[in-house]
Amino acid sequence: MTHTRSQIAFGTDGWRAIIGDGFTLDNLERVSRATAEWVIDTYGADSSVIIGYDTRFRGQDFTRHAARVMASMGIRVAISDTHAPTPAVSWGAKAFGHKAGIVITASHNPPEYSGFKIKGFFGGPALPDMIADVERRIGLFEEHGYEDFDTYVWRGMITVQPLRQQYIDHVRSLVDIAAIREAGITVVHDAMFGAGQHILSELLGKDRVIEHRNAINPGFEGTPPEPIERNLNALRDMITANGCDAAIANDGDADRIGMADEHGDFVDSHHLLALLVDYLHNDKGLSGRIVKTFSTTTMLDKMAADLGLGISTTKIGFKYIGGAFLDGDVLVGGEESGGMAVMGHVPERDGIFIGLVILEMMAKRGRQLSRLVKDLHARYGEHAFYREDKHTSPERKDAVLIRLAEQGGLSHVAGKEVSKAESLDGFKYHTADGWLLIRPSGTEPVLRVYAEASSAEVAERMVTDAMAQLGL
Repeated sequence: MTHTRSQIAFGTDGWRAIIGDGFTLDNLERVSRATAEWVIDTYGADSSVIIGYDTRFRGQDFTRHAARVMASMGIRVAISDTHAPTPAVSWGAKAFGHKAGIVITASHNPPEYSGFKIKGFFGGPALPDMIADVERRIGLFEEHGYEDFDTYVWRGMITVQPLRQQYIDHVRSLVDIAAIREAGITVVHDAMFGAGQHILSELLGKDRVIEHRNAINPGFEGTPPEPIERNLNALRDMITANGCDAAIANDGDADRIGMADEHGDFVDSHHLLALLVDYLHNDKGLSGRIVKTFSTTTMLDKMAADLGLGISTTKIGFKYIGGAFLDGDVLVGGEESGGMAVMGHVPERDGIFIGLVILEMMAKRGRQLSRLVKDLHARYGEHAFYREDKHTSPERKDAVLIRLAEQGGLSHVAGKEVSKAESLDGFKYHTADGWLLIRPSGTEPVLRVYAEASSAEVAERMVTDAMAQLGL
């Protein structure tokens, strides 16, 4: 029987939908079959994929269903024996010679969502042309007969492997864990109930990690697992009460990171990216391009000029950053939303690994995180960032975008004249105070409004003024 087609589209990083509504077994089967067809036609019939999942509702069940579908089409499938971070799947695709990696995750989306991410054989997000190839293959749902999961295991078409532990062992080989421990650094780790839970404790030792939200809770206590400042209010008290040196927070599939310093003050992605450039180039002697997305700090441009490094700007979405790593010699690549990658690891966001690199920097330099940030400001000036995510109706969202695209956009922001406008990805306005960006979310009915200025107060004022002008 053929069922009515429902829309399945991949956003900035995968297909996501509400469980039981858009994210159904039928639709998961459609996407899995399309992905399998793409793998077979691109890489040959004797291909394999690896599948992992996060801690969301029925993640393991959805993984087993996708594995059955793909195995029935002749593809060999390895699945994780337990929940695992997205970067573990990306690394596993490259390390074990699979043609693709699949992650059943909705990343930082609210708890009612699940999703389907595709990773390339090279260990990073599938490139835009790869995703387009899968999307065009998604057809109507048709009933197919499948053997039960254990039958495919018995036949050798599905294997189960300890991917999470393999990933932990790999990360341990990349970071100077001994230096972090010898420096006496202790951290709070907020896993936000996601797939990164307990990993920092296993790497650094339970005596050095205070765990927060490191448990299975598919409802996430009502807070979307996104490591941005407003979702991390408990960390300040935990840091100060336990005398910790920093906090690391990861999103639902642990590919993104947020941090707080020893005072509990949030350290955003812009500053973390700048610290990575500083450490890898000045301390480790590495060189390469800096690649940033359209919504990321201009401090990186100043650093590139100062250090003699190339820099380029991409559309928003880590698939563009990952693609840049494949195209050339990239030192650091990243985005405003907490995703970043560095030379020497997979071309993929990895919130666990990046947090450890920052801790290693603190240990090697013998400085607290707040001091490292102050050192950046002393060299490159103050940079502060503010962002609002405005949930709105589809009609209002469309009206705002039409005004910005067709009716001249904004001429002033917070009383300052717009000196330059850009539209690489969204609508960006430069003034004497800094810049402001308005962009629709690729996965939710949301308009994102961002600003960067010399102080948080000015950045917030820019966002507030723009939203008022647009009736948001």
